[in-house]
Amino acid sequence: MHSTATSPGLAARSADPAETRHDPVPRTATRPISGRTAERLGLAVLLVGTALLYLWDLGASGWANSFYAAAAQAGSESWSAFFFGASDAGGAITVDKTPLSLWPMALSIRLFGLSSWSLLVPQALMGVGAVALLHATVRRATGSAGAGLLAGAALALTPVATLMFRFDNPDAALVLLLLAAACATLRALESAHPVRWLALGGALVGLAFLAKMLQAFLVLPALAAAYALFATVPWWKRVGHLLVAFAAMVVAGGWWIAIVELVPEGSRPYVGGSQDNSILELALGYNGLGRLDGDEEGSVGGGGGWGTPGPLRLFTDALGDQASWLLPAALVLGVAGLWFARGLERARSVRAALVLMLGWLLVTGTTFSLMQGIFHEYYTVALAPAVALLAAVGAWVLWRAHASLVAAGVLGGTLALTAAWAFVLLERSGWMPWLRWTVAVVGLAAALLVVGARHLPRRVATAVAGVAVVAALAGPAAYSVATAGTPHTGSIVTAGPATAGGTGPGAGRGRTGAGGGGAVGGLLEGSEPTAAVTALLQQDADAFTWAAATVGSNSASGYQLASEEPVMAIGGFNGTDPSPTLEEFQTYVANGQVHWFVAGGGRLGGGPGGAAGGGAGGGDTDSTASAITAWVEENFTATTVDGVTLYDLAGGVR
Repeated sequence: MHSTATSPGLAARSADPAETRHDPVPRTATRPISGRTAERLGLAVLLVGTALLYLWDLGASGWANSFYAAAAQAGSESWSAFFFGASDAGGAITVDKTPLSLWPMALSIRLFGLSSWSLLVPQALMGVGAVALLHATVRRATGSAGAGLLAGAALALTPVATLMFRFDNPDAALVLLLLAAACATLRALESAHPVRWLALGGALVGLAFLAKMLQAFLVLPALAAAYALFATVPWWKRVGHLLVAFAAMVVAGGWWIAIVELVPEGSRPYVGGSQDNSILELALGYNGLGRLDGDEEGSVGGGGGWGTPGPLRLFTDALGDQASWLLPAALVLGVAGLWFARGLERARSVRAALVLMLGWLLVTGTTFSLMQGIFHEYYTVALAPAVALLAAVGAWVLWRAHASLVAAGVLGGTLALTAAWAFVLLERSGWMPWLRWTVAVVGLAAALLVVGARHLPRRVATAVAGVAVVAALAGPAAYSVATAGTPHTGSIVTAGPATAGGTGPGAGRGRTGAGGGGAVGGLLEGSEPTAAVTALLQQDADAFTWAAATVGSNSASGYQLASEEPVMAIGGFNGTDPSPTLEEFQTYVANGQVHWFVAGGGRLGGGPGGAAGGGAGGGDTDSTASAITAWVEENFTATTVDGVTLYDLAGGVR
């Protein structure tokens, strides 16, 4: 017969109040943090840190790119301007992009009023969203919270990402939408209903097209390859599913194009950037194939004027420190990760993610390297998600396999390469000399320890891994902090510290951007009107469709943002678009629709960085803009206010 007595030890433990169901841990004891709680804390730190980096002193950049800021302000005043992406609420001409990226900013301004913060906070939130999305995707693919945190941190600390998620260019929306499309494609590989996720991915690419046109399509080969190679359904179903995704992309990106093409030209703004008022010509020409071959009619340069194309373009002085800090590591670890992921429990999802991002990186990077047309340093933000995922997932895969000498050797060698490349980039700038030596020494020491990590105690090996991550991210992190601490304005901006002068990585950074402009603005800089000029533009503005007109969108933008009244941008961004014609402008004036003409607007000046046009006779003398300027000067009386020459068009022809 079994005894029902309880042992003294067990009785004592059961009687202890700290062991009861109601109070499982003594108040004086330290409750260990669960893995799930630690993961949530890590994610919170990542997202809060990203938000602080992207929001800190955001208003210091003012209107950032006033070209897009003016269009966002116009969209907040007029639903027609909102829909078409017009530069002014009067609807004279659109920006030279499709308008989706403007819509969040315009809605924010409509809700909170016009300010730097209402303009730029939506961009910063897109950056936080992109980091969260990449973390979730890597976490799901690998099952590792650490890999997700590493990928998110690598994206957040890419200098050009810090720049663009604090700026009002279309690139922020483009990156977020393309990353979301990649995430949806990877989810399709796991879903019992993959076609739904693929259709979502296709629709997101279509929306990305509405943010920055044909650049969105550079990820299509990678998305298709990942699904075709790793889907578990039969091949004929894979083809069918991809066709559904393609159809979703066409619908999501094509509905707006169809409406613009179908609306009569007289009932909508002129399509800025095109030479024949056609959105298709803009999408396929100036913003499409023209970027590849340099044949961009009406552009401010091209034909090799934007740096020398070549296989090493992304590593040059002008581009290297924007997004290439982890680029060599991404290529090495991405390929090595494909091999060493074979034995993982989640091998298929890990390899699918690596294949997708390798395709993204190779196609987009090759296009950027070889394109002959307009190319700016900040375009490289499109590489940041791929670089971040490949570096993080590849490092995670090889670390799990570091018991293998080959895996440990590749991982250690890649860390040494990363530290050496960071040393080169930091040396080019001449900024904070101690940092490059610290990164080099710590990185190389950590690389040696990584190779021998299989012989170290687990805790020591974990500490080595942490030091390796810090060494790899120290350079881009410092550049990102410097970027966030530097105001950026103008049409061409670059990430990194605002070092003085020269043509190296620091040149052209900070508030001045590129290209001069003074009070009247220029080709690449917005105008900065005085209070007296602004008051003059606001005088009786409600009686006119446009408070003023001037040559070039950037010149018009400053006047419009200061006065919050519509200002017509004659000739669009470059001052070379044939809109309005002289006859159309004369009709506007005769109908009393334009109050002032502001002389000295910026226009095409013969090269990248362009010369800001002066009065009549500046820029292209055969252009519509020059004809309008000459007609105004011949028929109206000039008034000079704070050095700015204006013509009162409401006073009648003299």
